[in-house]
Amino acid sequence: MDSQKFIEQFKEQFDFLEDDVVIDSKTEFKNLEDWDSLVALSVIAMADEHYDVKVSGDDIRGATIIQDLIDLISSRVK
Repeated sequence: MDSQKFIEQFKEQFDFLEDDVVIDSKTEFKNLEDWDSLVALSVIAMADEHYDVKVSGDDIRGATIIQDLIDLISSRVK
């Protein structure tokens, strides 16, 4: 899985993310100002749409940084 592509797709889930916000694999995504439950649902839908992977709310809660999400989804890609 291409980590940079995932990060770009992740960033697209935010409606109002400031252009100067740097997001990389070590970003603690829950600390982003615009992170909320709707963005979490969008990330779940993104994983399903782009990677055909089911991600749960518990999976999101168990992740801390974006790399955690990348690793989780990568481990479930068929």
